[in-house]
This record gives sequence, C-alpha cells and structure tokens, in this order.
Amino acid sequence: MEKTTKRRMRPKTERRQIVEETFKSGASVAQIARAHGVNANQVFNWRRLYHAGQLEVDSTLLPVKIADVPPVVVAPPARRSEKVASGVIDVDLGHARIRIEGAANPACVRAVIEGLRR
Repeated sequence: MEKTTKRRMRPKTERRQIVEETFKSGASVAQIARAHGVNANQVFNWRRLYHAGQLEVDSTLLPVKIADVPPVVVAPPARRSEKVASGVIDVDLGHARIRIEGAANPACVRAVIEGLRR
C-alpha cells in the first residue's frame, strides 16, 4: 500500500504571517517551518513572493496612527475700522503646496505649516 500525503493549501494571510515570523531578530526559518508543519524550502519560496509583493492581503482597511495635533489658534475677526490686507501667499513644502488668498491670519498659517511639516 502506497502512502500519500495531501497538500494543504494555506491562505495568503497565513503564509504572510509565517513569513513575517522569519523576519524577527534571531528567528530560524527551519524552526518556524517545523512549528507550522511546512517544509523550510516552501517558507523560503514564500519569502521571495513576499518581497515581490505577491503575498499582499486584499483589504479595505488601512493602518491609522493617531497623533497629537496642536490646537488651531483662531484670531478674533478684524474690526471694521482696521484695514484688511489682501494678497497671495504660495508655500511649497515639496510634498504639499499651500496657496492662501486674501487676508491671512499668521497664527492660522503657522498652524497649517506646522501640521504639514510632519
């Protein structure tokens, strides 16, 4: 009687999780493969797929990082007797561009630029 083994098809999420375990400091691919009942050569193949971006998990969720945001300072509205300056301010930060037209509150402009500099 011939012994046959059935191959187990693992979902991408499981393959990705096994591969990510191998990236931890001091991890042994052989030990991790044994722990999951997988041949080490298969794990090395999955690592190649991972680096090629082929083990990406389709998801509509994105990671979110909540950061402290400085409070936005809003100046009181200008009095009618004060002259309101008008003009245009263009700021190019490389990854973002700001264009402010009309009267610009300095505290508000500073808060926007500080927020974009991060």
